[in-house]
Amino acid sequence: MRDLGAGFGYLVKGQGWVGRHGRWFGIGLLPGLITLVLYAGALVGLAYGADDLVSWATPFAADWSSPWQGLFRGFLTALLWVFGLFLAVITFTAVTLLVGQPFYESLSEAVDRAEGGEVPRSGLPLWRELWISARDSLRIVIRVALYGVLLFALGFVPVVGQTVVPVLGFCVTGFFLAEELTAVALQRRRVELKERLALLRGRRLLTLGFGVPLALAFLVPFVAVLLMPGAVAGATLLVRELTEDGEEEEPEPRAPGQHPYAAPDPHAHPGTGQDPYPSRHVPPTAPYGTGKDEARS
Repeated sequence: MRDLGAGFGYLVKGQGWVGRHGRWFGIGLLPGLITLVLYAGALVGLAYGADDLVSWATPFAADWSSPWQGLFRGFLTALLWVFGLFLAVITFTAVTLLVGQPFYESLSEAVDRAEGGEVPRSGLPLWRELWISARDSLRIVIRVALYGVLLFALGFVPVVGQTVVPVLGFCVTGFFLAEELTAVALQRRRVELKERLALLRGRRLLTLGFGVPLALAFLVPFVAVLLMPGAVAGATLLVRELTEDGEEEEPEPRAPGQHPYAAPDPHAHPGTGQDPYPSRHVPPTAPYGTGKDEARS
């Protein structure tokens, strides 16, 4: 449970970092504002068109008597809008990061530089980074959509649909929000999507502690814009811990030709795999019954 608090701590630290570096806070706001305008228009359009869409999708309810038709279609309309909001929360981060890729990458580098140590760079041209970001974001959106359909169906289950499912929904949202945000720093470290997901699953509580509070905050559109620069900074700090934990110890040396799963040679010299004291090895004795007696003088 300590990881939950630590994940939330990285979110707070990220907001504090951009607060102390006001220039980066201002730079990080612009992509979020552009994306917010686009998404606000899309959600307003969905709110106005959801009734017609639900009526078109449920022709079998056209002859239902009142109030059952209104209750049924009203319930589906509300679920459709909630589902759209759910997707908007996830894709908002992906689209904002795509729009602001150069700005957020520079912000992430600035955090690494301020914290000391290596400042990784992918070395890829901008168009290549944008392509990788868009491709990975599409894959994440597909995963989220599949989870969304499953949770939408489970929402019809009595009791569970009104208690457990919303909690699971925020956990799924928080996990993938954290993935999108940490992708900025992890792509600079040339970590692919599959490895990123495995890295985050390895510290699931830490990831949820960072992502779930952010998902709740992102339900308020303008708050999402204000928190975005700090979220990128906090995700970079989170990545620094994840990659430090992920460093593997150097394997022990093995003798040349030794089977890779055999025990290491205890006499091997580090870095060479050879015994620095070959005189300590005793030649094997020939099996009984196969050797010949030496000539006697």
